[in-house]
Amino acid sequence: MLFHNRKTQLLLVNSLTFGLEVCLAAGITYVPPLLLEVGVEEKFMTMVLGIGPVLGLVFVPLIGSASDHWHSSYGRRRPFIWMLCLGVLLSLFVIPHASSLASLFALNTRPLEIAFLILGIGLLDFCGQVCFTPLEALLSDLFQEPDNCRQAFSMYAFMISLGGCIGYLLPAIDWGGSFLAPYLGGQETCLFSLLAVIFLGCVLATLFVTEEAATQADVVDGPALKDAPPKPSPPACCSCQLSRSLCLLQVRHVMQALRNLCALVPRLHSLYCRIPKVIRRLFVAELCSWMALMTFMLFYTDFVGEGLYHGVPRAKPGTDARRHYDEGVRMGSLGLFLQCVTSIFFSTIMDRMVKQFGTRAVYLASVVFFPVAAFVMCLSHSVIVVTISAALTGFTFSALQILPYTLASLYHHEKQVFLHKYKSKEEEDAAQLNKKSAFSKGLLSSQKLPYQNGHAGNLFSSSSSSSSSPPAAGSALCVTSSCDVSLMMMVGEPDSVPPGRGICLDLAILDSAFLLSQVVPSLFMGSIVQFTQSVTAYMVSAAGFGLVAIYFATKVVFDKSDMAKYSV
Repeated sequence: MLFHNRKTQLLLVNSLTFGLEVCLAAGITYVPPLLLEVGVEEKFMTMVLGIGPVLGLVFVPLIGSASDHWHSSYGRRRPFIWMLCLGVLLSLFVIPHASSLASLFALNTRPLEIAFLILGIGLLDFCGQVCFTPLEALLSDLFQEPDNCRQAFSMYAFMISLGGCIGYLLPAIDWGGSFLAPYLGGQETCLFSLLAVIFLGCVLATLFVTEEAATQADVVDGPALKDAPPKPSPPACCSCQLSRSLCLLQVRHVMQALRNLCALVPRLHSLYCRIPKVIRRLFVAELCSWMALMTFMLFYTDFVGEGLYHGVPRAKPGTDARRHYDEGVRMGSLGLFLQCVTSIFFSTIMDRMVKQFGTRAVYLASVVFFPVAAFVMCLSHSVIVVTISAALTGFTFSALQILPYTLASLYHHEKQVFLHKYKSKEEEDAAQLNKKSAFSKGLLSSQKLPYQNGHAGNLFSSSSSSSSSPPAAGSALCVTSSCDVSLMMMVGEPDSVPPGRGICLDLAILDSAFLLSQVVPSLFMGSIVQFTQSVTAYMVSAAGFGLVAIYFATKVVFDKSDMAKYSV
């Protein structure tokens, strides 16, 4: 089958990566000037950009943990991906139509227009960035071997960079004067309609992704007896009792969801406190590195427009000050576009660089390189020099998109070395499956354990798994009597066994570093710029965060020898 080919699956998954980054990159470029134009002050504008990351910090670890233990006919990752994609599509409609929506509810439309605009921006930022977590886990599910995983995340970084190129390029085009304007409207409506079409096509591609289809039934229903004869079809009375039992099961799941919602804060505290030391070190290094890079990327267009072109964002349209600012924003978009081009180049050669120099050398070099480029941007007043420096930061951007996730996959692939304290979780999961299967009439003779990294199965692993006979026809619940089903409903699932540590949870923690790196600049950079009366403070802060990142990057665990070196 064409869609089951390894390379095809990689492209299908990363097509959504491309679509998400197109929307987010266009938003980063277009949204700050849009907020300033409607009258939002600069310090509040930066706070609006922090709404999505703050919400992401709360929900990313919860979504990651839920995805690790989710069971459905569509797999563990895609239901979460599709729900978040729906939020992105909704935001792409709200942002360009904020004024029209406000006019439907009030005569004084300006406050409500700003409210709708903030709602759309927060929804786009939150859903778009959180969606990367289950996407990264899906990639790790499909490509678990270290070499395959590094190649998969190299393609992931390539598609993010390619999406960034398109996303930064689209706002620079004058869509108001294009052939689409008579059909779609002005600049904003044309741009966001085009983004919605691109993104919807990328979402539809995930329908053809094969995710844990063959192994999930084994995890949910328990393993089947290898030599068991086919079971006869259940009688009608058993089917009726089974239907009632399934209805009760759905009600029980709804009640469980409500209880989980009430326990949100304790659950969040538990997820953040029980972080393995190797993940914690990687998280801190990621946080400082991303904080430096995101301080640069979020405010680069404003830095160029005000600092290099001496424009004024609140000036009236048509004035020289406003025209200079708009030219600076377009030049800033070009610099971010060139950054993505550089990132594409390094993403294609990252695998060879790691094989040649090692993960440690490449990662540290990328972290050291950024503050050097940031200091050049601080000191230079040349548009060409600043643009070239901005383009070269693509090396750091590419490394941060690939190497931390391959390190996390390495930790889970060799859990007995890097996550030895969590080794017993798999035995506990196996015990939980035994308890569930004990309700059937006969105890099963063999048990299929989940993989060490918490995945339910691997479609493209280089190691072949032992073959088993096809499962028996009919639902696993139908092999039990009505008494057994009723007993299962009354007793419920065993809750005393803690779940194993899946990789999506740790990827969510790393993504929390990315989200938190946007919160701090969003909250404080506007006030810092107002205090210093200079947008150069953006680049000085980015360089300072980069220097701190260098120190913590040296503490990251890259191989087994670091475990003893850092007493992890």
